[in-house]
Amino acid sequence: MPLLPHGHRARGLHGHSFLATARLRGAAGWADFPGGEVAQLRTRLSEAVAPLDYAHLNAQLAQPADENLARWIRDRLDLAALHSVGVQSTSHAGAELDANGHAQLWRRYAFEAAHQLPRVPPRHKCGRMHGHGFAVILHARQDSASTQRGVDYDQLDALWAPCQEALDHACLNDIPGLENPTSELIARWIWEKLKPRLPALSWVTVYETASCGAHFDGRRHRIWKDLTLDSAVQLKRAPAGDRRRRVHGHTYTLRLHLDAPLDPAMGWTMDFGEVKDAFGPLFLRLDHQPLHEVLGDADADAATLVRWLKQETVKLLPHLDRVDLYETRGCGAILSWGESGPALPI
Repeated sequence: MPLLPHGHRARGLHGHSFLATARLRGAAGWADFPGGEVAQLRTRLSEAVAPLDYAHLNAQLAQPADENLARWIRDRLDLAALHSVGVQSTSHAGAELDANGHAQLWRRYAFEAAHQLPRVPPRHKCGRMHGHGFAVILHARQDSASTQRGVDYDQLDALWAPCQEALDHACLNDIPGLENPTSELIARWIWEKLKPRLPALSWVTVYETASCGAHFDGRRHRIWKDLTLDSAVQLKRAPAGDRRRRVHGHTYTLRLHLDAPLDPAMGWTMDFGEVKDAFGPLFLRLDHQPLHEVLGDADADAATLVRWLKQETVKLLPHLDRVDLYETRGCGAILSWGESGPALPI
């Protein structure tokens, strides 16, 4: 990275296991058959990044930062319906371009802490002192930065350091402003600490566990809850001889996003446990089941499944406004009908 100052460790020759992602908007009719969109996009993306694999990236780009690599990949994909392209240089940092070419840089941090929620009902497990391995993602709008290099990971690290010092190996209830340390209020606390020093900050994401958490953008809170479904599937519209016509299966990751007002008394939008319980009846219909039979005459490809999930889940969770369904890591479909939230790394 020649742009970095002399002595910076990333200025020297080094390497990463990069991960590239691409999303298409409304991709119906794009693939060889309805339901084949995910696999076809995976093939197209693999072909696009092939010149970068096991290569010296500076031979392709003078400054192979994550954002520049994403732009290079976007240009090679050359897809009219392209919604976003992302590149992660590590599991805890990356950049994402939207359809207009605007960039979001993100960086993940972790801290170990204890807390208890003082306002939950009696016998609620979160009312007891307990702990989590929390994670935080800072999302910053690269295009709104005022410096020549824009926002970079070193800048985010420096800004995050005081928060890390306060939160790591601490009882969150003892920190002023976190007397009721829900995920939503932790995200707000971090926002209020960082936004004055980082105007480009766009979202703060807090993972309470690996499967649930909250976002805050200075205006509204969003939460999500992940579940896994070990289910069978068959793509009946696949061409003759295609192995996807056979009954097969996946360990699906289902991510439910909810946009609900903050309860000022509880300090949360919804209890994560209540989200899981509300979805429970539908979970039982899907987990360890043949999805191609559950959906009846409809095929059970990822896009059809997320549309079906929206129809059935909003009856149980009215604040639901987005469903993500991944067949395998990074491969699946997203259906969103509310205000967009941040894209979570996979």
